[in-house]
Amino acid sequence: MYPRILELYSGIGGMHCAWNELGLEGEIVAAVDINTVANEVYKHNFPTIMLLNRNIQTLTAKEIEKLKVNTILMSPPCQPFTRNGKYLDNNDPRTNSFIYIIELLSDLECIDYILMENVKGFECSTVHNLFVEKLKECKFAYQEFLLCPSSVGIPNSRLRYYCVARRSNKEWSFEQKNEIMSSLPNNYSEPFQLEEIIDKDASDVYLLSDKLLKRAKILDICYKDSRRSCCFTKAYSHYVEGTGSVLTNATPESLKECFERANSHEVGSEEFVKTVKELKLRFFTPTEVLALMAFPKYYNFPENITTKQCYRLLGNSVNVKVISELLRILFL
Repeated sequence: MYPRILELYSGIGGMHCAWNELGLEGEIVAAVDINTVANEVYKHNFPTIMLLNRNIQTLTAKEIEKLKVNTILMSPPCQPFTRNGKYLDNNDPRTNSFIYIIELLSDLECIDYILMENVKGFECSTVHNLFVEKLKECKFAYQEFLLCPSSVGIPNSRLRYYCVARRSNKEWSFEQKNEIMSSLPNNYSEPFQLEEIIDKDASDVYLLSDKLLKRAKILDICYKDSRRSCCFTKAYSHYVEGTGSVLTNATPESLKECFERANSHEVGSEEFVKTVKELKLRFFTPTEVLALMAFPKYYNFPENITTKQCYRLLGNSVNVKVISELLRILFL
């Protein structure tokens, strides 16, 4: 039986895109998410899919079996396993729906394949232990990974935990390891230059404000020939520290010279900001972030979705290329 997929915590459809990019026979049967804005974006790009706007804890084993699915793709909430989420783990109510799905697996004999994504740190959690123990109990063979898009040719850092699992007796196409793997079995080219995805006509609305330029010294600045960028979070453009990189058309040499002149003034002063402004530092546009997260070119946001909403949704999404490569080893 070819894959019939239930996409849980479907968000804006990153896993759906990954499945489409793989080009295998099979289909996404249904998607489930409680975020109405994410669902609007999902429906805009995949209008024919059954999209359920509901709490995952309302799904029953009988209802899932009626869908005749054999595969679950999911990216449960990551906040319980992050610093900003205070590492509350299973004490965070946002884990309740995933724990519910873990417990439900015992009654889901129809499910033969699972792919799960979460933040780095999940692998150290109590919920992780519950998850892998349930996989063992239900006779799944599984492999865990900690992977970054840069390892598959994408110039972006987004280190995440992944687990692929299946009940099939078919041997894996790679040598399994008991520990978490930090790379995929295939060889990939080095990341491409950012110039390939940069919008040369990006509006000035993406230029950093004077308020943000006061903190220019803490920015992660990329150039058009850079082969790297930092992880984009849902707070991108709202905060500047640790939320993602910014772009400049300047060269590394001219940037260094500009900061030398700026540093002759008090950091954050009007003269400091005026000098740094010469660099025309700007945020990556949502379309550029989509490209760095390997979404296909046909994918886009509805016109009524604000830029802030786009960044928030992207910050909670997955890297399509990494997911696609994991699906490849799960099914091939």
